[in-house]
Amino acid sequence: MKWFLNILGALMILAGIVWILQGTGMAFTVGMMAYDIRWAFAGVALILIALVIILFTNRQRKKSPRSP
Repeated sequence: MKWFLNILGALMILAGIVWILQGTGMAFTVGMMAYDIRWAFAGVALILIALVIILFTNRQRKKSPRSP
């Protein structure tokens, strides 16, 4: 499950980057996403969500000390 969430997070980050580039007009696109700043904000939000998923997936949990 850990590998799946890491791959999902990475794909979400890539999609967020594409959305930012298209929304700001930095990528050559023609269509509904071109030069629409709302897509850039959605891309930033998607990247932040992906980072949270990746961080929570890979965090080290403290092991509770064994009681004697």
